[in-house]
Formats: sequence, C-alpha cells, structure tokens
Amino acid sequence: MPVQMQLARIIISEISDNQVIYLREVDGDRQFPILIGIFEATNIDRRVKDDYHPPRPLTHDLVVHVAEALGAEVDSVVISELRDHTYFAHLRLKRDGEIIEIDSRPSDAIAVAVTFHPPLPIYVSEQVLEDAMKP
Repeated sequence: MPVQMQLARIIISEISDNQVIYLREVDGDRQFPILIGIFEATNIDRRVKDDYHPPRPLTHDLVVHVAEALGAEVDSVVISELRDHTYFAHLRLKRDGEIIEIDSRPSDAIAVAVTFHPPLPIYVSEQVLEDAMKP
C-alpha cells in the first residue's frame, strides 16, 4: 500500500548540479531525499511560494492543460520504484472513472502536483521507502 508523503524541504545550491527535495511521511516520521536538477528545483520552489504567478504557462502547466483538454483530471503522484539509485514515478490521471498512469520523473510529477492548491497527493510505495531508508 503506498504511503502518502508531502514535500518537506527544497535545498537549492548554486554551486552544485544536484538539488535536493525531501519528502516526509504525512502520518509518520519517515523522510528521504531525492536529487533533482536545478530547473525542476527552482520551478517547484517558486510554486510553493504563494505569491508566484508565471506570466505564461510553464511546461508543468502545459501538462495540466493538456490533460484537462483531453477530459482528464490530474489525480496524484506515485513514486513507485528505486532502481540503481534512480527513482521512478507515475503521474496519475483520472478520466471517466479510469486511472491512467503516465511515466514521469519524480521531479516533474512533483512539479505538476505543486501547481495545484492545495498540492496533489504524493504517494511512495512502501518498498521504495524501505530501500530509500537503507544506510
């Protein structure tokens, strides 16, 4: 059963290629980091600030608009796998009562999730949590 998580922290470093987001368990104490790119980190960071409104739609807005134009509702994010130090995720869409899972990088899926207010749910498989917490 996937565990609901929330975006807990965003660490942006101008001297590193890798930025870090932390996801924390909604009803628990577990958390883990995911390394992401600077573009995704800054986009996520801007979106979680209440006063940011892009003058034109960004790529993550485009994803939402395309889904809606096709009659789907963006439902949630699922981080489903950790393989060779790489996380894999799905953006979940709902259309006509059916769930459609779209392969996505976790950073892109989370960037889409935070375009909504409140942000869409982020779920992580129990196996990914266990693997991410290993020393």
